[in-house]
Amino acid sequence: MKVAILGVGTVGSEVANILIKNKDIILARAGVSIEPVIGLVRDTSKKRGVQIPLSSDARSIIERDDIDVFVELMGGVEKPYEVVSEILKRKKAVVTANKALLAYHRYKLQALAGDTPFGFEASVAGGIPIIKTLREGLSANRIEKIIGIVNGTSNFILTNMMQKNEKFEDALKRAQELGYAEADPSFDIGGFDAAHKLLILASIAYGVHGDPEDILIEGIEEITQEDIYFAREFDFIIKLLAVAKRACDNKVELRVHPALISKDQMLSKVDGVMNGVSIYGDCVGESMYYGPGAGGSATASAVISDLIDIARDNKNPMLGYKILPSENFMQILPSEQIRTKYYFRLRVRDEKGVLAKLTNIMSLNDLSIDSFLQKPKLKTDEEVTLFFTTHTCCEKDIKRAISVISGENFITQKPFMIRIES
Repeated sequence: MKVAILGVGTVGSEVANILIKNKDIILARAGVSIEPVIGLVRDTSKKRGVQIPLSSDARSIIERDDIDVFVELMGGVEKPYEVVSEILKRKKAVVTANKALLAYHRYKLQALAGDTPFGFEASVAGGIPIIKTLREGLSANRIEKIIGIVNGTSNFILTNMMQKNEKFEDALKRAQELGYAEADPSFDIGGFDAAHKLLILASIAYGVHGDPEDILIEGIEEITQEDIYFAREFDFIIKLLAVAKRACDNKVELRVHPALISKDQMLSKVDGVMNGVSIYGDCVGESMYYGPGAGGSATASAVISDLIDIARDNKNPMLGYKILPSENFMQILPSEQIRTKYYFRLRVRDEKGVLAKLTNIMSLNDLSIDSFLQKPKLKTDEEVTLFFTTHTCCEKDIKRAISVISGENFITQKPFMIRIES
């Protein structure tokens, strides 16, 4: 089986090298040899550390009749979509690690692919076989909930804030120095990378349509050491979570945001750049998947697993359904209808009557306080930090209460809220 690698960067070079280095074991498992024969690059003069011919002419590669599978590792959205669409129209198999491409165009690509193999295991959680788990291993289950830590950059930053008392800015700088964060880290720390991955998982689990702009996305940029202080006091850990949860009326919650989780939950142990995903099925209950979420070797491993599946002539439907039952055309629940528990931090003037005013505002907005903490202050401070958590309530009520509180003259900083995921 001849393979073209469209984009020979960190992952692409690993794919080529692993296919050559491990060709014997891959042959034994696939039943046929899998041979990388050409790679697409922008600059052919740059050394890539690979033993395959390189070309900058995409057209000449796409039109080759001897290529059996095209591995798309170009990055971006629209250009890869054009390239992959043309390949699928030629009835040639595709493997991709491009989560952004799938977040926006997965259903169009599924329609184009038809019975042509299309693998995308590497698009979510790197070295964790989470796509195969959902599409095959748990195929007998109605999926009730998926909760995942699927962005290693944010997880590394939050781990350092929790365990090493680093400020957000210092933890981000450390991540950049170690190569875990880009020079512009906004895609990772803003939650957008995790949102793309969540949409892919939700499509397999629920048949849900939607773009990243249709779901709730919040990042970790505003988390401070005061939030870390509260988390420790109440035995919580802060993680950036991707959450898909079956709701009422044939709807599903899709949201990405920092969350407080109990330190006893399995996901709380997923630290550093590692990823972890918990899936709750109606038959199997909870199952947990853990492993490296990024990196050249881990992602290449997932790419090659798809190549081996194609070589074995596995004809799995791209998004997991040969026939999509009407009940699985689930709609995305509007974010204001989300129901969960909440934590919020308030910086207020140290004066009488503030707490009574706050509890009255919350009561008027259908909020029930579960716990309260006031951070000790220095004698010279004229302000104090207050922390509240609520019982389960509706997102729209929290947003309304925060809007009212923000307008009070005793508030000295914008209120900050984090959801609690139990």
